[in-house]
Amino acid sequence: MSRPRVWVNLTLAAILGIATGWWIWQRPQREAGAQSASSSSSAAAASLATVPYTPDEQNTIQIYKAVSPAVVNITSTTIQYDFFFNVFPSQGSGSGFLIDDKGDILTNYHVISGARKVEVTLPDGSRHRADLVGRDRASDLAVIKITDRKGLPSVSLGNSENLQVGQKVLAIGNPFGEFQGTLTTGVISSLRRSIRDDEGRVLEDLIQTDAAINPGNSGGPLLNSRGEVIGINSAIFGPGTNVGIGFAIPINDAKAILADLLKEGRVRRAFLGAQTEEFAPSIAGLLNLPASQGLLVARLTRGGPADEAGIQPGRSLVLIGNQEFVIGGDLLVEVDGTPLANSRDLTRYIEKKKPGDIVRFTLFRGTKRMMVDVKLGERPDSD
Repeated sequence: MSRPRVWVNLTLAAILGIATGWWIWQRPQREAGAQSASSSSSAAAASLATVPYTPDEQNTIQIYKAVSPAVVNITSTTIQYDFFFNVFPSQGSGSGFLIDDKGDILTNYHVISGARKVEVTLPDGSRHRADLVGRDRASDLAVIKITDRKGLPSVSLGNSENLQVGQKVLAIGNPFGEFQGTLTTGVISSLRRSIRDDEGRVLEDLIQTDAAINPGNSGGPLLNSRGEVIGINSAIFGPGTNVGIGFAIPINDAKAILADLLKEGRVRRAFLGAQTEEFAPSIAGLLNLPASQGLLVARLTRGGPADEAGIQPGRSLVLIGNQEFVIGGDLLVEVDGTPLANSRDLTRYIEKKKPGDIVRFTLFRGTKRMMVDVKLGERPDSD
């Protein structure tokens, strides 16, 4: 009766002994593994400690260090009158950036508009009187210059032709005129936006960004991830402080007029001297037009380029629904082979030309299709 119990006890003892031996034998390997894991963890932590910034952070830091020395604060002093017609000076502030080592600074027109005195503060804190080089109200751009400093740092102007929604951008400026050298980052939110400024001018083809832009940032650079200027920060949308919607003038638009601003102090723009009207394709039949798309020539500037070239304006007025049309004149359908669907198409095309350029219009005079060459003039300076 007792033998089975002895056998069971011996078996349990044997199993316990084997397990204990196995645990004792594995102990060095377990300790070595734990030590190895601890070493690996320490090595990883040490590796992270030696690389304190992500690649994107490093890129941002490098751009700021490279570009911020060329971004300036601009203070403009204007003369205003109080209720009793007493004269008092009023100051406004904005930003700008050096475009060469000669002291030329690109900024917004509205930053220096009406200023009797313009002062530039460099990142080193030094203040310098600035002279106006050129300005252009239509594009909201201006160039000012400081002459008492040489060998100044400057920015690199990029290309705004192939921008993409979602690409990283950085803005540097002086928000509220107090926080010089402020950096904000974001992305391009949209392209080819149009807004109306405080003076009623329409600014078109703007870059929209969510990089924080506040009053005082106007005229500062909008940069790509290579540190190149792709836009000039110009406006915000909202109650006067940033709400995540800012706008910048594409740098290619600025480059197109920069030579004129530096050389002549103003922009020489091409002038056609024709006022046109659009019409919907559904209206073409009602007006007995020979084409379903184009622009009706309503009025001409007497002695202007279009008038001199022999283009004919409308002679009579008709009312269709609640819309008036001037008919009986030429119907412009193409300019240099480019179809004309609306008045903005024509305006944009002429804006890319220079005074003296010749453009060829394809038009209908009655039912006769013909071509007329027009030598563009210079638009009267409205500033």
